[in-house]
Amino acid sequence: MTSLDRASVSTLKGVGPALAEKLQRLGITTLADILFHLPLRYEDRTRVTPIGRARPGTSVVVEGDVIDCRVDYGGRRSLVAHLRDDTGLMVLRFYHFSAAQQRNLQQAGRIRCFGEVRPGKTGFEIYHPEYTKAGAGLDDALTPIYPATDGLTQARMRSLVAQVLELMDKGGLLPELLPADAGAPEPGINDAVRLVHRPPPDVDIVAMETGTHPAQRRLAFEELLAHQISMRLVREEISLLSSHPLAPPGAIVGNFIGNLGFSLTQAQQKVSEEIAHDMAQSVPMLRLLQGDVGAGKTVVAAIAALQAVENGLQAAIMAPTEILAEQHFVNFSNWLAPLGITATFLSGKVKGKKRNEQLALIESGTAAIVIGTHALFQKDVNFRALGLVIIDEQHRFGVHQRLALREKGEQAGRFPHQLVMTATPIPRTLTMSLYADMDCSIIDQLPPGRSPVITSVVADTRREQVIERVRAACGSGAQAYWVCTLIEESDVMQSQAAETTAAQLAESLPGLRIALVHGRMTPAAKTDIMNRFKQGQVDLLVATTVIEVGVDVPNASLMIIENPERLGLAQLHQLRGRIGRGERQSYCVLLYHGPLGAAGKARLNVIRESNDGFLIAEEDLRIRGPGEVYGSRQSGSVTYRIADLARDTDLIRDAGETALALLARDRGAA
Repeated sequence: MTSLDRASVSTLKGVGPALAEKLQRLGITTLADILFHLPLRYEDRTRVTPIGRARPGTSVVVEGDVIDCRVDYGGRRSLVAHLRDDTGLMVLRFYHFSAAQQRNLQQAGRIRCFGEVRPGKTGFEIYHPEYTKAGAGLDDALTPIYPATDGLTQARMRSLVAQVLELMDKGGLLPELLPADAGAPEPGINDAVRLVHRPPPDVDIVAMETGTHPAQRRLAFEELLAHQISMRLVREEISLLSSHPLAPPGAIVGNFIGNLGFSLTQAQQKVSEEIAHDMAQSVPMLRLLQGDVGAGKTVVAAIAALQAVENGLQAAIMAPTEILAEQHFVNFSNWLAPLGITATFLSGKVKGKKRNEQLALIESGTAAIVIGTHALFQKDVNFRALGLVIIDEQHRFGVHQRLALREKGEQAGRFPHQLVMTATPIPRTLTMSLYADMDCSIIDQLPPGRSPVITSVVADTRREQVIERVRAACGSGAQAYWVCTLIEESDVMQSQAAETTAAQLAESLPGLRIALVHGRMTPAAKTDIMNRFKQGQVDLLVATTVIEVGVDVPNASLMIIENPERLGLAQLHQLRGRIGRGERQSYCVLLYHGPLGAAGKARLNVIRESNDGFLIAEEDLRIRGPGEVYGSRQSGSVTYRIADLARDTDLIRDAGETALALLARDRGAA
C-alpha cells in the first residue's frame, strides 16, 4: 500500500505541475501533508434556513425551486437565478459563468445552496453560492474551510482531501508513532485525522469550532511532542560541546558594580549568580534573560561580559537595530572607561578605513567587548578569543543568526557561552515551548524609586485637549513622544500618517521643536534625530513604532499613542516603556478612534490598569495568539500548524513530560 508520508501529491487525480506548485506554497508535497493541512474553521451547513428568515451578513443554507434563470446585462454582466421557497424569494448571482451552467440551472428544479446573504437591487442575494440538487445533500455535517492560496479553491482542496481519505479507507494509514502507554490523548492518529477532515453529523460543533475536540487535541499533542523532543535533542547536542569554564566574577566586576552609583536589585543579583554559575561550566551556557522594560538587563549583561574579560576572553553584544546597538555602546563605553577596558562598535554603516581599524582591534583582542548589529557575524569579522555572545531582543533574530554567531566564536573545538535577552515578557506557556532548549532567568523586580507610568484611555474626539497637554508638559521642561502607526496616508486604515501628524502638530504647537522619525529613513538619519532628542534639542518626537526599542531618554515623561486599538498589548507596553525612566512622574495617553467594542475597551483597560509586563503578555497571548505577539513567522522561528499555545497550555506541559519519558526509555522511537 502507498505510504502516505512518502507518496507525492502528484499521484492524486487532477494534480499536475501547476497545482503541485500551488500546494508546495502551502508546504504540501506528500499525501500526509494534505492530511495535516487542517481546517482553519468549520461552517455549519447542516441546517436549512427559510429564505424569509435569511439576514444580510450571515452565511446560510437555503433550499428552493429555481423559477427563473437568465443573463442580466444591467451594469456588469451576470447570471441571475431566482430561488423560491414557501417563505420568500432570493437571487443567486454569478459574475463568472458559462452557457452550460446557465442551462443546468434553468433545468435544475429544486436545489440547495450555501453562501453569504447580501442586500441587492430587488431583495437579498447570494453571490457565487455553492449549490447542488436538493436531496443530494450539500453537506450533512460541518464543512471544513482550509488555508488556501491563489488558484486553489476550497472545493479543490476538499476534493484532494477526499482522495487521500479514500486511500486511508483502503488501508493506507499513517504510522502510529507513539507507544500505547505514552499518555497521548485518544483517539489514535488515523481516527483523529479522519474526524477533523470529515466531522460526523453528531459531532460536538462547539468543540470543533473552538479546537477542543479530542481529535484536535490528539493532533496538537503530537505536534507539541515532536517539537519538545527536537528541542531536547538540540539541548543534548549543545551539552556535548565544549566551552571555556570561566572563573567567578572578580575584582573588575566588583569595581564595575561599585562605580554604578546604585545598588543592584535582589533580582539582578540572583540572575547574575545564575549566569556566572553557567559560565563556570565546561559546556556552553544557553540562557534566556527576561526582564520588563527598565528592569536593568543591560547591567546584568555587562557583569557577564566583564566576567569573560576577566578570564582573558572577548564578549560580543548583538542588537537588532543600529539605534539600540549605539545606545549599548555609549553605556558600555561610559562604564568601561574607568576600568581601562576597550569596547568597539561595528555595524553596516561603519565602512572603509574605520571598519578596517575596528576589525583589527577585534582580531587582535584589543577590543575586549564588541558591540554591533548583525554585521558582527559577517565573514570578515574574526575574534581572537570569543568567550560570550550576548544577543539583545532575541525575538527579532532568527535562530540561524544566533547559531551563526556561535559558530563564528568556535576555536579549537570550544564554543562561546550564549546569553539571549528580551524586554518583551514571555508568558510561561511560550517559554516552555519556543525556548525549551534554553535555561531561563527572569528579572522580576524594578529598581527602587521607579514610579509606574500613569496611563489613560482617551477618545480622539478630545484630540485638542491632548495637544494642549503636550504643550503644557513641554513648556515645563519635559519632552514627549507622539506615536503613530502608519507612515503614509491609507484609504483603508483610519490612522493618521506620521508625516501628516508631524505637520499638523507643528502648526498647532508653533513654539515647540518637533522632529519626525520613521522606519523608512536611513539608519544615519534615524540615529541623528534620536540623539538630538536625547540631548534635549527636540521637545516633541513624532514617531512610528520604530521607537519600540530605542534610546533611553530620562527626560521624556509623556507619550501619546494614536490608534492603540491597532497594536498588540505587548507592543503597547514596550512603547510605554520608553518613558518613566527619569525622576518626573510619567504619563501615557492611548488616543483611540471610536467606537470601540466591549473587547476593544477591555484590551486597552488591561494596559491602563497594569504595568506588569508578564500579566500583559499573558493577556496578549490569549487574545491574539503567539504568531502575532512574537512574530513567530520570522525566519528560523517556530510555527505550529495545529497546536495553539494559548489554548493548549495543558498539552504543552504533558508533551514535555512525555518527551522526557520517551527519550529516557526509547531514543530510537523518539
